[in-house]
Amino acid sequence: MTRELCIGVDLGGSNLRMALVDRQGSVLARSAEPTLPAAGLDSLLSRLLAGVGRLQGEATRIGARTVALAVGVPGLVCSDGVVRASVNVPGLEGVPLARELSLATGLPVAALNDANACAVGEKRYGAGRDYRSLIALTIGTGVGAGLILDGKLWTGADGAAGEFGHIPVEPEGRPCGCGSRGCLEQYASAGAIAGEGGDAAAVANRARLGDAAALAVFAEAGRYLGIAMAGVVNLLNLEAVIVCGGVARSFDLLAPALRRELDSRTFSVAGGRVRVEPGMLGDDAGVLGAAATAFETVL
Repeated sequence: MTRELCIGVDLGGSNLRMALVDRQGSVLARSAEPTLPAAGLDSLLSRLLAGVGRLQGEATRIGARTVALAVGVPGLVCSDGVVRASVNVPGLEGVPLARELSLATGLPVAALNDANACAVGEKRYGAGRDYRSLIALTIGTGVGAGLILDGKLWTGADGAAGEFGHIPVEPEGRPCGCGSRGCLEQYASAGAIAGEGGDAAAVANRARLGDAAALAVFAEAGRYLGIAMAGVVNLLNLEAVIVCGGVARSFDLLAPALRRELDSRTFSVAGGRVRVEPGMLGDDAGVLGAAATAFETVL
């Protein structure tokens, strides 16, 4: 019997990652390149399809068959596969992405929010394996979240649940690309940490060297994350918060302030239970979660 593989795509605001994955979550081939949202939709789709084609070719080379594809995107992806909003890749807005990719590849295609893909990945293969109910935060270009409730991904009535980055933490705060003000994303994303023209990794390096200003930046981001997270924990009584995405590499710098706010703003039953942990899968969380979702389309 020919081995069946799926392609998982993690289409982020900064990076476009793809992987050829088997049912056990082993990555057999991968590719990565900048997303370049400013280059426009046609360029993005062309590069995405070229990457899919290369991975399909690799599957054929090893005697396997690609049976499905799933793509995680940063924004509201409704249950019909249409991207309803994408603050960080605005060219995707209104695009029936699942249908377009299926027509182009001839494969069954699922489209989902990128944070949902990360949540599925960490639940299936990573730090969430021991928990039935968790939230996976993705902190990178934006701030997103995927909810796993009683072992299943929760996407809401329209497939649009999990927009954690757009929880308001300052009622009259900084303007956000979503049209609102004071969203968490404006205070705890990589861009917020980096500042104008900066780099979040460089700020983290300075913080670890004891730079007071850099330490204060991470303390503020952690505080805002804790404020937003406290409401979610009080509402849902989760077992775990899994922190993923590029900024998760600086988890140690965010965690103290996040935990203080979480503890001070939650009931002791819920706050005392919830674990706050870094993800285990790194940059593979999104592609593995997308691939796991793709396999579900062909069960």
